[in-house]
Amino acid sequence: MIKVTSEVKTITQMTRDLPGPLALIPTMGALHEGHLALIRRARQLVGPNGTVAISIFVNPIQFDRTSDLANYPRPLKSDLALCEKEGVDLAFTPEKEFLYHSDHSVIITESLLCKGLCGSSRPGHFDGVLTVIIKLFNLLQPTLAIFGEKDFQQIALIRRMVRDLNIPVEIVGHPTVRELDGLALSSRNIRLTQEYRKDAPRIQRALSAASDLAINGEQNPAAYLLSAKKHLLANAPDGFFIEYLELIDAESMQAVSLITKPAVLATACYYGEIRLIDHVKILTG
Repeated sequence: MIKVTSEVKTITQMTRDLPGPLALIPTMGALHEGHLALIRRARQLVGPNGTVAISIFVNPIQFDRTSDLANYPRPLKSDLALCEKEGVDLAFTPEKEFLYHSDHSVIITESLLCKGLCGSSRPGHFDGVLTVIIKLFNLLQPTLAIFGEKDFQQIALIRRMVRDLNIPVEIVGHPTVRELDGLALSSRNIRLTQEYRKDAPRIQRALSAASDLAINGEQNPAAYLLSAKKHLLANAPDGFFIEYLELIDAESMQAVSLITKPAVLATACYYGEIRLIDHVKILTG
């Protein structure tokens, strides 16, 4: 039977009473198959006698648009039913007032890896992400935490926070889970119109087509960006636009002038008001 609590004052005691190791999957709810894959991976890692915990919290301080926060899906009842079906031991479902005092004034800020991609297009977003993650780590004291690699910049920042602040948590990444047509799973996908949903796999196709340039050893970032942009915009529907399209070093997260080691080609695109992200790794040679 899954244990559920929204109270900050009880969550720490609950985790102490559950058997370790404890694996945490932080989420904002609206669970889909990608989240379920994280839950299953967590169970593999901690074993039948360990604890799998999930947090479900739509974190207000990481949203840069009030409309996105207001429209974010919150199907808590069905989320908890999925968690119980998947054998989750503990669900933490706090309300905003339980995590943030009305006069809260301390946030976590990273100053290097957040410069590009989502960090540059969504000011303050990663401050919100890192702040809520460190709160969850402090409250639940997990042995390890599992994140989907679709949000690869997010994982990089969380790993940097854990390293630089000496937080005793192992960060585990899980490969992006996709629909059969290639679209990366996202809680936002359910908000796409039928037309947009049919078209959305163009994002993955465009990135994959550009990544094929690596087969012949292409090292010029401009060639990848030009190819991806061409495929993204070709016969795109009204309301589609590219927020960013960047190629960066996979480790430093900085722009590169020549691809000599693993890189990442990443994009954020809008269908109307719905923002989708995706990326591919570029390996030359």
